[in-house]
Amino acid sequence: MTEEPRPTLEAVAARAGVSRATVSRVVNGDPGVRETLAERVRHAVDELGYVPNRAARSLVTRRHDAVAVVIAEPETRVFADPFFALQLRGISKELTARDVQLVLLLTEGRDDHERVGRYLAGGHVDGALVFSLHLDDPLPGIIRCAAVPTVFGGRPGWPDAAADERAAPYVDCDNRGGAREAVRHLVGLGRGRVVHITGPLDQTSAVDRLDGYRDVLGDVDPCLIAEGDFTPAGGERAMRELLDRAPELDAVFAANDLSASGALRVLRERGRRVPDDVAVVGFDDMLPVAEQADPPLTTVRQDIEEMGRLMARMLLRGRDGEDVACEPANVVLPTALVRRASA
Repeated sequence: MTEEPRPTLEAVAARAGVSRATVSRVVNGDPGVRETLAERVRHAVDELGYVPNRAARSLVTRRHDAVAVVIAEPETRVFADPFFALQLRGISKELTARDVQLVLLLTEGRDDHERVGRYLAGGHVDGALVFSLHLDDPLPGIIRCAAVPTVFGGRPGWPDAAADERAAPYVDCDNRGGAREAVRHLVGLGRGRVVHITGPLDQTSAVDRLDGYRDVLGDVDPCLIAEGDFTPAGGERAMRELLDRAPELDAVFAANDLSASGALRVLRERGRRVPDDVAVVGFDDMLPVAEQADPPLTTVRQDIEEMGRLMARMLLRGRDGEDVACEPANVVLPTALVRRASA
């Protein structure tokens, strides 16, 4: 059975009764076509089922209608943590609305960094959205060399990022302010021995949340702080350390909900009742984690999906030539404490 030939630009022009050049301008989004003609072209495109050749169109528009999403984490972490799913959902919604493809790139080692660099420098995408960076990550330098427009998820932590905001625009939440609100809530409950499970301290979000904890409690004893890694297992390890070092603790502020879920398991194992003996607060308000915790988790809400959507929107506005010079280079979204049974 022979396959039907794909409709051509010439076939669309003949159906619409216009020139091939007019069809090309409409298909490529050129605003300089009268609306009556553009409508005829769109009808012809729909009737014939014409699909533009993206490769040919990119030669004309110098756009690829594709954006790389670079996550500086191994795939085992990305697919196990609902944070990344929420952020990707926000990005995907915005890109889909603009008919732009999402290309997911993950990094786990030096070979992956080199592969990502070659891909970005190869002219395959209109820009990159990058998140979950670590302070010693080579990706920022690789991206600069690739010379692609970039928006970062989270405040960049390398030294020259703060000096040139336009070179490193980012979307983040108020990590420090949210942490302060969490700890003030625990103190307001009458808790006098509040410990903190941090995230990985080579990431700015974890550092900012630790700083928020210290803003409220001052120069706390280091034995009340244990480093986690934003995973349930890391939360378990840190909680065991804290119980061994400070058995009189009566409250826990965990740097994210997954760490808090690990802490809750260890507290249960050790016979500590939550919230009667120990109050627990997390960060993120990822509903599958926070609502299904035992007990349901009091936490600081950040709009993770909205962060992803805003990252994509910022990148595409720059790509599409919209005037963004008068707008702030960076966006920091507010947070809010969500009270449930754990504190």
